[in-house]
Amino acid sequence: MPLRILTKTTHHLLCRNSDVILKLFRKYGLRIGQALYLMSSGVGQAFTFKHNLREKMKTREKITIYDTTLRDGSQAEGISFSLHDKLSIAIKLDDLGVDYIEGGYPLANPKDESFFKEIGKVTLKNAKIAAFGSTKRMDKRASEDLGLNTLLLSEAPTITIVAKSWDFHVTDVLKVSLDDNLKMVSDSVKYLKSKGREVIVDAEHFFDGHKHNAKYALKVLQVAQESGADTIVLCDTNGGSLPNEVREIAKIVCDKRKIPLGIHTHNDCDLAVANAISAVDIGIRHVQGTINGFGERCGNADLCSLIPNLVLKEKFACLGDSGLKKLTEISRYVYEVANVVPRTNQPFVGSSAFAHKGGLHVNAIQKNKRTYEHIVPETVGNERKILISELSGNSNILAKVEKYNIEHDPKLMKKILKKVQDLENEGYHFESAEGSFDLLVKKILGKYRGFFDLEDFRVIVEKGKDGKSITRATVKIKVDGIEELTVSDGDGPVNALDGALRKALGKFFPAINDMKLMDYKVRVISQKDATAAKVKVVIETHDDKDIWGTIGVSKNVIEASWQALVESFEYKLLKDDGESFA
Repeated sequence: MPLRILTKTTHHLLCRNSDVILKLFRKYGLRIGQALYLMSSGVGQAFTFKHNLREKMKTREKITIYDTTLRDGSQAEGISFSLHDKLSIAIKLDDLGVDYIEGGYPLANPKDESFFKEIGKVTLKNAKIAAFGSTKRMDKRASEDLGLNTLLLSEAPTITIVAKSWDFHVTDVLKVSLDDNLKMVSDSVKYLKSKGREVIVDAEHFFDGHKHNAKYALKVLQVAQESGADTIVLCDTNGGSLPNEVREIAKIVCDKRKIPLGIHTHNDCDLAVANAISAVDIGIRHVQGTINGFGERCGNADLCSLIPNLVLKEKFACLGDSGLKKLTEISRYVYEVANVVPRTNQPFVGSSAFAHKGGLHVNAIQKNKRTYEHIVPETVGNERKILISELSGNSNILAKVEKYNIEHDPKLMKKILKKVQDLENEGYHFESAEGSFDLLVKKILGKYRGFFDLEDFRVIVEKGKDGKSITRATVKIKVDGIEELTVSDGDGPVNALDGALRKALGKFFPAINDMKLMDYKVRVISQKDATAAKVKVVIETHDDKDIWGTIGVSKNVIEASWQALVESFEYKLLKDDGESFA
């Protein structure tokens, strides 16, 4: 802010409107505030103002977080949560510290109906359960409407109803008059409030409605407010609005409404998070979204990005004291329950969100983490990754092996780097196979110890006259001189090998039952060799604490798969045996 503008600020403004000034200081910094006050009030009063300002900054303004993963998120293509899934995710969300958990539409299916019965038996620490539905039908009294009464029967303390605020939807979808729609909104809110429920009204398609008929869209909000709604949520249902549009329209609403306002944005323009932040910037304090941005079409606002932006960048309060540190954990948990491969480049919580590859970047990171990281990874429960590839230099190797305390041995460092480069020439790729890299370093350092020896393995694929295929793997291993032979059928050679190896090792190392395969990738290294080409297989595995990748390379895809599979088990056993990789 130019100093000539600051000097025009009056002493009266500073003394009587410290809340307004506080917002400016959030943006321009405390030192400007002190200087401004010094210019208008003198040194003594400046120190008093500085103290009061700091006290106010300790108490951050709260943003209410409304999670709709279980309802809106489950509408994403390929996602279907079981009753157990929904209950387990709800418990995790409550532990995260969200304020509302939208459980679904109790009239939609028996599963959602059962969810409300079961979640009612659970003692939640932080969240209120919300049931979702719509306004009453035109041809029914509110007290006779099946949808509204089903919402009440759910016994959810909060009920969210969707109301049409775009005149086009009223006339062409609901097929009722504009006045009839207003009466449907009013009667529904009044009836639910008469039953003692908190009522949230989602103004569906509000931004599109405001662009086409602002007067009517605002009228819908006015009717909802006058009928007793506790919160009105502005919805960008089609996800087609831009941040400046959201900001301008939401500001008009904020200037007119007397009750709390919320924002619900979809990601069809890849702007859901930006649009939600724009609404918060002009005064909205209730934010809706889903974990990992799950949702119909392109998804909803991703709470895993939205929350840390609000807390760390905008300086608002969301979740509890430790909630922010649980974001990465719940992101991966929901991916796992939904059976969806995690998006590695997802901001804040993705496994690559704090990954560094280029030698210059890694060198800078080693000197000061702020050089290439906008926040500390641990703030959101994530961690820093140093990638190893053909772009690696000594800085990358040093960063990756600093846990082994060999930074003062340049010859050893050079040996590791050369080995990595030689293997990459053969087709190995350690960026996504850090488990294999750690095992490689241990072998070079002479710190590796094997838990089992392979005697032999065999894979047979047979197809009978009935057209059915049978895949069977036989594995013979030796552990401390004890030989173990196991056989397993599978859905393919890798699945059969995995099953046979688990059987063989499980007798000696029960901990392997905790590990699960997350992803399996096969890539051709040289296309010119066609079906005789060398391939690389990358397997990603996780347990309840870590995620790791391993790699195998061979002209035989089964052999490459076996290499990656064995290293995945070796990494798990070394890790659990106290041979720390962290």
